[in-house]
Formats: sequence, structure tokens, C-alpha cells
Amino acid sequence: MRLLLVLTLLLSPLHAQDSGAKVVTAARKQVGVTVSYDPAYLTLAYPGGDPPRERGVCTDVIIRALRDGLAQDLQKLVHEDMRASFSAYPKNWGLSRPDKNIDHRRVPNLQTFFKRRGYSLPLTKEPADFRPGNLVTCTVPPNLPHVMIVSDKKTAAGIPLAIHNIGRGAQEEDVLFTFPLTGHYRWKE
Repeated sequence: MRLLLVLTLLLSPLHAQDSGAKVVTAARKQVGVTVSYDPAYLTLAYPGGDPPRERGVCTDVIIRALRDGLAQDLQKLVHEDMRASFSAYPKNWGLSRPDKNIDHRRVPNLQTFFKRRGYSLPLTKEPADFRPGNLVTCTVPPNLPHVMIVSDKKTAAGIPLAIHNIGRGAQEEDVLFTFPLTGHYRWKE
């Protein structure tokens, strides 16, 4: 009986919500720490490489939140998947092979990785469909891909806030439906 209870708790949506809460907590800890937007190419340690915490781009918020909150290293995961299936990934940058320093820091590559892993969710305009810790991609006009983490905080109208870096460092703000959405994902452990 006790084993059944433990298994039920581990497999329940509450467990998924706990993962989402960990991602949100780790992302929120970047606010005030990551204070600038810096897309510079850097040579990073591998695995576990990261630009200095005070700077980064939108993807760095995701990378750090998954690494700190769930012990998941997107640098390693994306690089290994790209090495195994390079042809499945976008060719936007003219590369002939994976680059462990930058591939995980590019939104189209993360979208491909999330889809390949089965993390995709339907795109809707319903605030209730966006749970804490979900990852959302969008296009900032005219054509800049962007990624955000859905927060556990909401506006007075019930719209979840998002944690992201769009140019001023990591911020938690009301931007979930500001730009056209292009993807909605939930990390599965």
C-alpha cells in the first residue's frame, strides 16, 4: 500500500508541478544577477559551460534554470543530440558540424531539441494552459526568435508572467502574449 502511494505521488501531475516550480525558482534567482544582454560567441567549458552570470541571452536563462533547478545540462544534451542527428537541426548558421559553444544558445536549436524529445504542447491563447516552468518560444518583430519561462506569478487578469532576458538582463514580467508564439514545451524528467 505504501509503495503504491509513493508511486502515485511520483507519477502524478504534482511531481511535474514540482519540477516546474524548481525551474521557476532557479530562473527567478537570475533576476538582478544577469543584468545585461550579451550575444557574444564564447568558448565555453564542456560540459557545464556558461557565460559569466552577469550577462547572457534569452537562452541562457533557460540553460541556467534547467541546470540549477533540475540538474539538466542543455549544453551537453543538445550537443549530443546534434552529433547524433545533425541533419535534423536548422542550417541557419551555415555550420557543417555541431559547435558545443553555441548550439544550445540558439532558440531554433532548442525548439528542435524540445520537439525531438516530445516536450511540445499545443499552442493556445488560454492562460490556464501555461503552467509554471513551461518554456515558450516566440518571434520578436521583425524576426528574432526568443524563449521564456512561464512564471508561477500572474497578472490581475490571470495571465502568467514570464522570466526571460530580452535586452535588460533577466526579468520577470507580463510578456507571455506580447509576441507571436511559435512553441510551447514542458520539460519531462
